[in-house]
Amino acid sequence: MTRTPVVFIHGAWLRASSWESWAERFARRGFRTFAPGWPGEGPDGGPPVVPDVLGGVGLDVLTEHYAEVARSLDASPVLVGHSVGALVAQRLVGADVGRAAVAIAPAPVGGVPLPPGVARLWTPPPTAGPLVSLTARRFHRVLANTVEGPESDRLFARHAMPAPRRLLADLAAPAPQAVVEAGGTARGPLLLVSGQEDRLVPDSVTRAVYKRYGDCTAVTDLKQFADRGHSLVLDGGWRSVADYVLTWLDEHAIRAQSTR
Repeated sequence: MTRTPVVFIHGAWLRASSWESWAERFARRGFRTFAPGWPGEGPDGGPPVVPDVLGGVGLDVLTEHYAEVARSLDASPVLVGHSVGALVAQRLVGADVGRAAVAIAPAPVGGVPLPPGVARLWTPPPTAGPLVSLTARRFHRVLANTVEGPESDRLFARHAMPAPRRLLADLAAPAPQAVVEAGGTARGPLLLVSGQEDRLVPDSVTRAVYKRYGDCTAVTDLKQFADRGHSLVLDGGWRSVADYVLTWLDEHAIRAQSTR
């Protein structure tokens, strides 16, 4: 028997620290937890980024980074991703890297366009450099819109970091780089999660992604959380999402102790 590893993959404009509460909760349930940062992301408590490295991160680089993490483990991990990290988790489990995946507020796969108003939120201004930052005000309006201002400001101060312009360009629809294997049969279970008040990845987009898996015989589930925004993995309501994921894993016989 070995403890099942869980790899957490964070999204754009956030640091790996956005998973700290989840990692602790999963560890208490017996899982081995890992929340590695993106290439060029500084260590928690240290310098926030290495600009030359982070600025070069595109979707393929990010996917391969986490593929290497997953392959380095002694057991096939569960992949839990948020936003861009949720897209990476889907790409990896579709390539049989990881035994199951949870995609929370997933950046859309190729062929699922964002509404024009939402697409503009992901589009960096023409004058932007290689790294694109959010202000605290924009973070609240776009990412943490369902929480009060003081909580949003705390989340911003603790967890925000710039996003690579190259990565944002890769996510522009239609984006061949964002294609996932939607029709396979051999991959592990996949759970898609949406917040119904999400402005950055609207619930309608996650439902459209779910429909793309309609011809897939592998397990694909959808869970929608009412009154939740894009910050649903790190704001004050994170426990309800984390506990739902833990229950879903248990229902699919993915337990903290594994023989795989």
